[in-house]
Amino acid sequence: MPSNHFNEFHYKKTTRFIGLKQEKTFKYLFKELRLTSYGAKITTLTGDCQMKRLTGVKGKEMMVWITLFDVFVDDTKVHRKIYFANLMGFSQSYLVTTVEDEPKKMK
Repeated sequence: MPSNHFNEFHYKKTTRFIGLKQEKTFKYLFKELRLTSYGAKITTLTGDCQMKRLTGVKGKEMMVWITLFDVFVDDTKVHRKIYFANLMGFSQSYLVTTVEDEPKKMK
């Protein structure tokens, strides 16, 4: 996620809570992930290579916006993978290099 639009950043070390506020909602297009939306307020609890209870981030899959809830990286394998899951338990995995590409900003 490009980080040049943040107005506020909060981090609470004891609970590993992160809160971000930005001017408005931004949408980005990744080559393989497709369209992703970052809301004006994003919160998450972090852990080792994971983000739990993520709010404010959505991905568009087959013309439907799906809210992401958990994101974690499995780096135990040679080809590291990143997993995205929602509240209903659906998940999808990609190679970590997928999110390392520079996204294209959408209007």
